[in-house]
Amino acid sequence: MGKTFAEKVLAKRSGNDSVVPGQIVMIKPDHLLMHDNAAAITAKIKDDLDKHGVVSKQLPVIVIDHVAPAASEKTATNHQDIRKFVKKFDIENFFDVGHGICHQIVFEKGLALPGGIVLGSDSHTCSYGAVGCFSTGIDRTEAASLILTGETWLKVPKTIKMTLKGQLQKGVSAKDIILHIIGDIAADGATYCSVEFWGDIGQLSIEDRFVISNMGIEMGAKNATFPVDKVAVEYLNSIGLAPSDYDAVWADDDAEYYMEKEYDLSAIEPVVACPHQVDNKCLAKDLSDTKVDQCLIGTCTNGRLSDLVAAANILKGKKVHPDTRLLVLPASRKIYEEALDMGIIKTLSEAGGVILPPGCGPCLGAHQGVLAPGEKCISTANRNFKGRMGCKEAEIYLASPETVAASAINGRITDPRTVV
Repeated sequence: MGKTFAEKVLAKRSGNDSVVPGQIVMIKPDHLLMHDNAAAITAKIKDDLDKHGVVSKQLPVIVIDHVAPAASEKTATNHQDIRKFVKKFDIENFFDVGHGICHQIVFEKGLALPGGIVLGSDSHTCSYGAVGCFSTGIDRTEAASLILTGETWLKVPKTIKMTLKGQLQKGVSAKDIILHIIGDIAADGATYCSVEFWGDIGQLSIEDRFVISNMGIEMGAKNATFPVDKVAVEYLNSIGLAPSDYDAVWADDDAEYYMEKEYDLSAIEPVVACPHQVDNKCLAKDLSDTKVDQCLIGTCTNGRLSDLVAAANILKGKKVHPDTRLLVLPASRKIYEEALDMGIIKTLSEAGGVILPPGCGPCLGAHQGVLAPGEKCISTANRNFKGRMGCKEAEIYLASPETVAASAINGRITDPRTVV
């Protein structure tokens, strides 16, 4: 019997010939991702750090992104503590305010490799499955232990095989695919599972795959991954990584799966996740009476260049509705600069968009763009539970950049296929 992606990676990295779902293995990850929470994590082990130091100055990857720049003295102090830790222990991979969102930075810098393992104190660490990396979130206590020991345990997950067939319609994007899947399988439908994507995936760019892998956790998955095909290799080459720099892994054709699902991409339409669950799926065309006060394009899910381009193509020559606010957050400085060079930022600004610095802020209600009671926001983010954007009496709808841009024009949720 063949092996799944997760079984192969975890067997190899734990020194076992093979592993089975449910087995506990000890592994040493390539990197440990932390963000603003690094201050709280390192504070847990201050005495141990003073006595023993860090196990490796290459292991941590720290990106200040959640409240960037600092919005309060408390936050500024946390950032200061992180900078002190970085200097004291000579941490190699540190990215201060302005570099961008942690997951995008790990991606851009080639810190998540095919066949590798990256753990992070953020649940959306699963994003790196886009390049065939076993990546998953862990809690702060586990992260603190890793800083000192460099080793932790993982339970081998069961695996779900998802086969994507057919071609996407015009106006439908990767965000619609994953919202459709989560609406089908439910927010807990893949709990503690590894999800593999098979089928007609050549049409999906590396950025499309990032969107889908990023939201794996929204169906409960430990990781969501794609094979390292021509698309992935071309991306890795573009950031300076040759095939000799990594050891790609993929499942065997005869692997045994916990569940198998198949989706017809040609049948998927623009999807919206309605309040207050990501699996509360509706079609955008059925929500045309829903007014929105704020539109958000960005976050670790949809803040890449292709997302900004898609939004700009819809907004070019048009204006944001006078009763609606449009916030735009590029996922990194690199993306911001590329969008500037292409005139994309100018197009979005001329349409009435408010361009914010790269970061997470509004997505988690921590900074810039917090909602008021009763307001509705349509966002390209990944979560819409009560209070996610800072107000429990507000409502959040999740959608693609195309749908958010179209909705910004009309001030109502709008199927992007209707905007010419």
